[in-house]
Amino acid sequence: MDRFADQDGLPFVSVVMPVRNESAYVERSLRSVLNQDYPSHLLEVIVADGMSTDGTRDIVRDIQATHPYVTMIDNPGLVAPTALNLATAAARGTIIVRVDGHCEIATDYVTNCVRHLLEDGVDGVGGSLVTVGESDTARAIAAAMSSPFGVGGAAFRTVKDRTMLADTIPFPAYTRKIIELAGPYDETFVRNQDDEYNYRIRKLGGKLLLAADVHSRYYSRASLSSLARQYYGYGLWKAPVLWKHPRQMKGRQFVPAAFVLALAIGFVLSPFSARMRRLLAGTVLAYVGASGFASVLVARQSDWRYLPKLPTAFAALHMSYGAGFVLGIVKRLANMPPGH
Repeated sequence: MDRFADQDGLPFVSVVMPVRNESAYVERSLRSVLNQDYPSHLLEVIVADGMSTDGTRDIVRDIQATHPYVTMIDNPGLVAPTALNLATAAARGTIIVRVDGHCEIATDYVTNCVRHLLEDGVDGVGGSLVTVGESDTARAIAAAMSSPFGVGGAAFRTVKDRTMLADTIPFPAYTRKIIELAGPYDETFVRNQDDEYNYRIRKLGGKLLLAADVHSRYYSRASLSSLARQYYGYGLWKAPVLWKHPRQMKGRQFVPAAFVLALAIGFVLSPFSARMRRLLAGTVLAYVGASGFASVLVARQSDWRYLPKLPTAFAALHMSYGAGFVLGIVKRLANMPPGH
């Protein structure tokens, strides 16, 4: 297939890892890549580190000492899109797989991705994401993030054991051909650069496959405050995606922002209007009811111990994403960068 392919026709694969201050997880993530059943002489790993200060670089260097096909490069831009562009430019593979420092991939991840790319006529492939936690709070957060009520129609979080074409895929394997057609990641997108990139691929006619036999685990945030910051950032950076690719947006993605706006308007106007007070009370009660019902369903499927924490996890997801999205729109209208 190319000058790096072996006699059986398997392509050379580059795994690119954008990381920054991931000392708690990077060793597990990197070792999951090194434990792949794909031929190691057809695999390289490029860690693009955003000048970590927490020991991440030392961990990677220790692993490099016994695994010569692991390379670490500096990412002075600090953010994921600059890391991905630098790593992709350095990569030699005809297939490039993104793996983040907060996840672990199954031992057959690369093998299955390569097979789908070679046999199924698709340009990118990823798999359903299993979100896990390391404490009761984190596990409750993970359960909320795996629920349709928590994350809407994000198929890669909620669909299991089904292979299907999808709008976006996590930790994707792409052909070099589609990467060259789509161009580099937009480095202005600190968050949501994957959504923007996958939309570009689909706009070019590319196909993205969510495969049932491609498995990874993602470690959820450990606290509700860190979850809120994470989803606030997702909402904030969704606004630039809307401006750049308005057709990429789905109606469900506006619901958290509409909910936050309704609450804000209701709280401001309710002192002056009995009707507004009734609408506000109705909105809050409807959300509390829906959240309570969803919490019972999720707890029944996972663990009843998480039931008391699930409503607050759902609220953190929805309120922070909605507030971030609203502020992102305001900043875009004021011609301000989201990060300022």
